[in-house]
This record gives sequence, C-alpha cells and structure tokens, in this order.
Amino acid sequence: MTLMTRRTVLAGTASTAAACSALVPLAGPALAQESVPVDELHAPSALGDKVLGADDAPVTVVEYASMSCSHCASFHKNTWKPFKEKYVDTGKVRFIFREFPLNNPAYAVAMVARCAPSDKYHDVIDLYFNEQDDWLKPGDMYKALLDRAMPFGFTKETFDACLSNQALVDGLNEIRTKATEQFGVSATPTFFINGVRESGALTLGQMEERIDPLL
Repeated sequence: MTLMTRRTVLAGTASTAAACSALVPLAGPALAQESVPVDELHAPSALGDKVLGADDAPVTVVEYASMSCSHCASFHKNTWKPFKEKYVDTGKVRFIFREFPLNNPAYAVAMVARCAPSDKYHDVIDLYFNEQDDWLKPGDMYKALLDRAMPFGFTKETFDACLSNQALVDGLNEIRTKATEQFGVSATPTFFINGVRESGALTLGQMEERIDPLL
C-alpha cells in the first residue's frame, strides 16, 4: 500500500483523472458480513472523528470512503440524504465518516475538508462528492479543486499550505493503515454497522435491512 507525502499530494493534483482513478477499486455488491472489535473501531481516529448524530444512539455506522471513488459518490448522492433523515437526524444512528484516500485527488479533498472550519467539514464532503464528475475529469484538476475550496474561505495560499501539511498527510495515512490492518478495509465504500463490516454502495433498503433489527 503506497502512502502519500505532502509533496506527492501537491504534485498529484495536476494529474489527469485518468491517471489518478486507476487506483480506485470497484466496490460492487456487499461482501460477506464480518465483525470487528467495536471498542477498537469506535476509538477516535488519528485526526479525531467527524461524528453526526446522538452519542447515545443504539446503532453506530462507520463509513470509510475515498473522495475520488465513484461508488462512494453514488452512495452519497443516492442514499446519504434519506439515510441521514431517517436514522441520523432522529437519534437512531451515530454516524462516523472516515477518510480512506486512494490517490492524490482523494488526499487533497480530504485535506481541504480537514482544513476548512470544523462546522463546514461535512459541507465540503457534500460538495466534492456531488460534483465529483466535474473536478475529477481530465483537465486542470488543481484549479478545479481550488475553485471549490474558495467558497469555504480558502485562498490560493491557504489552499497550498493545507495540501503541504505533512502532519495532516501523516494522520490520513495512519487512519488508512489502521483501517486496512486492523479492520480489513480493502475497498471503498466500506461500512461498519455496530462493528459488522459491509462493503459496497449500500442502498437505503439494504441499510434498513441491517439497521432496523438493531433498533
């Protein structure tokens, strides 16, 4: 597994989408269920977790996703909103989103989300997933990423500083390594529903089948 450095993140944002997307595995139907230790899984990540929902929710869902993964974007566009409304906003599910960047653009977007004001983290994730087809296409990817960061208060200087933050790169690498070595994450998106691993862009119906019996 190749891990990034700040230098390769900055250099890689100038690459075309075709060159970068080759590392993204195709996540198809959900794989066989397998449980992992919940205490270890739910312990805060190296950079701290981005959590939505009630702390005392009966179900905790952890998603590992890459911002350049088309299947992750598909889940976000088709399932995330109704899932959030039905389960997260009603206090039934505590949701943790964790970065599992697979290439330079995914690292860059994850870093932008982390550098943005803390209350804008999920807004940044929303924007880049919803517009993935535009910023991940061949062309000036650096400009495409920067243009989408600027409404969140970034300038070119603060954007470059964010993508040059080695401590942030190291933190993302640590999250990714732990996910792979301890929890068996090998593709994105991967979900853990109260510690049970599910791989693939789950539909709302598939989420309901897994979560409702736990409520």
